[in-house]
Amino acid sequence: MAKISQFKRRQQRVRSKLRKRGLSKPRLSIHRTSRHIYAQVIDDAEGKTVAAASTIDKASKVKTGADSKAAADVGKRVAEAAKKAGVKEVIFDRGGFLYHGRVKALADAAREGGLEF
Repeated sequence: MAKISQFKRRQQRVRSKLRKRGLSKPRLSIHRTSRHIYAQVIDDAEGKTVAAASTIDKASKVKTGADSKAAADVGKRVAEAAKKAGVKEVIFDRGGFLYHGRVKALADAAREGGLEF
């Protein structure tokens, strides 16, 4: 029997709780690495990405996503892109990442940008 990592178990637990809340709203999914941070608004009913932003984009003002300042920039840009697509309310999917540091900075900036969750 294969052993599942603690991160994967936490990721499965978070996603299953989101599914129980319902898929009526799109979800703001976060992924972070040691160098970059990515965010995308996904409409699970249609299976399409509505809006996305990351530190790799050319519109990014920072060169690396390894700090909270870069995460806040990504949060603002994903909120702007979601508003252009007509999305106002989302469900926050932090994946297996703890709500702390860069993930929290991105979420706070997305709230300031106009997304409600």
